[in-house]
Amino acid sequence: MSDNNAQPDARSDLIDLARSLLTKGPHKFEKTTRRVRALFDKTWLFDTTSAYHVWEHPYYPQYYIPSSDIKNSWITKDKGIDDGESVFLAAVHGEKRVSDRVLVFEKGPLAGLTRLEFKQMDAWYEEDQFMVGHPKDPYKRIDILPSSRKITIKVGDVIVAESTLNMFLFETMLRTRYYMPKTAIQWQYTTPSDTTTLCPYKGMAEYYNLNVDGKEIKDAIWWYRYPTHESAPIAAMACFYNEKVDVFVDGVKEEK
Repeated sequence: MSDNNAQPDARSDLIDLARSLLTKGPHKFEKTTRRVRALFDKTWLFDTTSAYHVWEHPYYPQYYIPSSDIKNSWITKDKGIDDGESVFLAAVHGEKRVSDRVLVFEKGPLAGLTRLEFKQMDAWYEEDQFMVGHPKDPYKRIDILPSSRKITIKVGDVIVAESTLNMFLFETMLRTRYYMPKTAIQWQYTTPSDTTTLCPYKGMAEYYNLNVDGKEIKDAIWWYRYPTHESAPIAAMACFYNEKVDVFVDGVKEEK
């Protein structure tokens, strides 16, 4: 007899991911020679040069760690996901904290690898570089180039920013983003936002909302107070969300 009051497993998303990886496999995976480490509750869980980039979806990879590179005393296995016991739910133990967002693969294409939830760790490092947000995709890059092409930002008929002192940011497979000095913005149309986001290529972004003719556009502008080293040229410059405003490049309107 089923229990109608039974609570769903809080790790149901992990279970779904594990089943998908078992039946369909990852989009791709490959070994990396980078030194990878993770800190959890004052404990270095591993220090390996045998990690794998695993693309669970097409957009960016996660790091999967050889189970043999993690001390057995720090990982406790829970129930198997499938009857063949190919992958197990597990937990990682620090000095005082525990995270149960762990998958241990024992069969299939990812056999011998452990998935630790990126956001559950206190810090991840590639070599000696602190990682932000999620691992970078080794097949993607950014280029930041100065441009004197005139960028005009409009909401309806109102010009909210205009500049010829810009930095164009080109990121693999993404649309061009136009960064301009903050002095180019008509600040009477803005209000601060509490939103922040993390990007491994650029750092932590802060946001502003736009308010024009009674219309609010949330998080329409972002900027990086302290960008990563590779994105230093856009420090303290502002970028408008192309998809939320009208962007004109040398007078030609971009498609949203």
